[in-house]
Amino acid sequence: MRLLNLGILAHVDAGKTSLTERLLHSVGVVDELGSVDAGSTRTDTLALERRRGITIKSAVVSFAVDDVTVNLIDTPGHPDFIAEVERVLGVLDGVVLVVSAVEGVQAQTRILMRTLRRLRIPTLLFVNKIDRRGARYDELLRAVAERLTAEIVPMGTVTAPGTREARFVPGIGPWDVLADHDDELLSAWAEGGVGTEQLRGALVAQTRQARVHPVFFGSAATGAGVPELITGIKELLPAADADPEGPVSGTVFKVERGPAGEKVAYARLFSGTLGIRDRVPFGAARTEGRVTAISVFEDGTDTPREAVRAGRIAKLRGLAGVRVGDALGEPRKDHGHFFAPPSLETVLVPGPDTDSTALHLALTRLAEQDPLIGLRHDEERRETSVSLYGEVQKEVIQATLAEEFGLDVTFRESSPLCIERPAGTGAAVWFNKKDGNPFLATVGLRVDPAPTGSGVEFRREVELGAMPYAFFKAVEDTVHETLGQGLYGWRVTDCTVTMTHSGYSPRQSHAHQRFNKSMSSTGADFRGVTPPVLIDALRRAGTWVYEPVHRFRVEAPADTLGALLPALAALRAVPETTETRGGTGTVEGTVPAARLHELEQRLPGLTRGEGESESAFDHYARITHGNVPFRPGPTRKS
Repeated sequence: MRLLNLGILAHVDAGKTSLTERLLHSVGVVDELGSVDAGSTRTDTLALERRRGITIKSAVVSFAVDDVTVNLIDTPGHPDFIAEVERVLGVLDGVVLVVSAVEGVQAQTRILMRTLRRLRIPTLLFVNKIDRRGARYDELLRAVAERLTAEIVPMGTVTAPGTREARFVPGIGPWDVLADHDDELLSAWAEGGVGTEQLRGALVAQTRQARVHPVFFGSAATGAGVPELITGIKELLPAADADPEGPVSGTVFKVERGPAGEKVAYARLFSGTLGIRDRVPFGAARTEGRVTAISVFEDGTDTPREAVRAGRIAKLRGLAGVRVGDALGEPRKDHGHFFAPPSLETVLVPGPDTDSTALHLALTRLAEQDPLIGLRHDEERRETSVSLYGEVQKEVIQATLAEEFGLDVTFRESSPLCIERPAGTGAAVWFNKKDGNPFLATVGLRVDPAPTGSGVEFRREVELGAMPYAFFKAVEDTVHETLGQGLYGWRVTDCTVTMTHSGYSPRQSHAHQRFNKSMSSTGADFRGVTPPVLIDALRRAGTWVYEPVHRFRVEAPADTLGALLPALAALRAVPETTETRGGTGTVEGTVPAARLHELEQRLPGLTRGEGESESAFDHYARITHGNVPFRPGPTRKS
């Protein structure tokens, strides 16, 4: 029996969850089709998901196709929940990327496809909604080739698109893209001797290598094209790469709470076999936990098992301190973040009867399930800030706190989440027992700018053996923590921090007495001295503040562009291309994240209610005009 861990990805409203439901119905897992509108789908289990008709949390369901067991992971399509998608990508063997035949290639579709190609995850495309009015075939294939990837192989054609009678007619072609990656196929083609078997073999091999992407058409509503897609999933996507006899190695991609409040970790096991009562290290601290219960996904449900073997996805209990993203056993290569970080921030406002301790506990639990929530507590102002991808995420957090924890909160208006980058080089050093240094530690640090997107790198110019390793580790960890809030209060990134000086007081005690920490350095001394040294170095380097900027695309009646373009300019948007085709005008460009919500609110009034927009984070731009935004907190600009 082969295993395949399959992700279903899409832009919101492309029909991803409906396709998941149709797949489960087609293979016999469910007897009756669930409906997103009715809130009866198998994978949208949260009350909030059913009420809003969107996927918020990834969900796993399993089914068999002949000799292949498929663990299908339904992921959110709304861009506000892109972090949930990011966590899933690292555990997948293949993907079905869903595109709407009506709306076509959208912002989120492009972001997802770009990431899938960068990670070289084998991907099939399924063009959904061929039965809807406005569905397209030739035009949509051109859009896919132009805006997603030219490396596509249509797996058939569509008859009667845009009607309930729309059908998918299988047949490979045109397939010349396969010859671009296969010299033998190219030679056979030139000699006029390409056989069906050779063509199919090239398609399978190149799809599994993520060189080409087969495109299927169909309808989750009518079932058209779904049998062909299921065959494609079984034959074209690769089986899980797994070594059951190797050392235990896995990744936690989801954490939820069980009925008794216990943590339940969803993990993909890449190597080894993990059994009940086994102890396994996890997380950065390599804490050991004992597995108390295991269940694997089979035949549409999760089934208790004594052990889980490599290749499978399992639910594990007993790992009390586990968090999303933790490695189990031997860590695998960390690919970092695939998508842009949140670009907005808001402050929670507790209701008059909301208990602050209960709120803190609830937020901590939410952060366990979603590390990119990014909680920030300001003790002076007694405020808690939350990082956001968008306004829908704010509504979901509010509803979750009310429904699951009984807590009433509101939010202040969202503001852009800026970053700081060093403007130059700065260095500082505090010496042990000199100039009023209250800590028994010598630390010198130099801050240098680094290339955009490089993050933070810590280096040492001092010998590792110059003092105990635990002291070096205390400095490194504290550097990363301190850079969470720079001179203007924003996270500092794209820099190299080099340790230039080190020193400590060796372990001492008075004769016949116990260890005297007032005479000997401890890790607390290095954790205490590092922040002021680093801030001194940052002040000497100076920092610039950068605001998040989104790329937008607006489609509206052509005769409304005259009113739309000046309004965009007033929002500090920069139109880069303007195109008119027929009666429709398209404007693409960039807009500061701070003005994006206002653009979305004003668009209906500027376009007679006919305008449509899509956007996605693009880059950070240095703020060179007006007042530089300052974020309150313990670190102040002096």
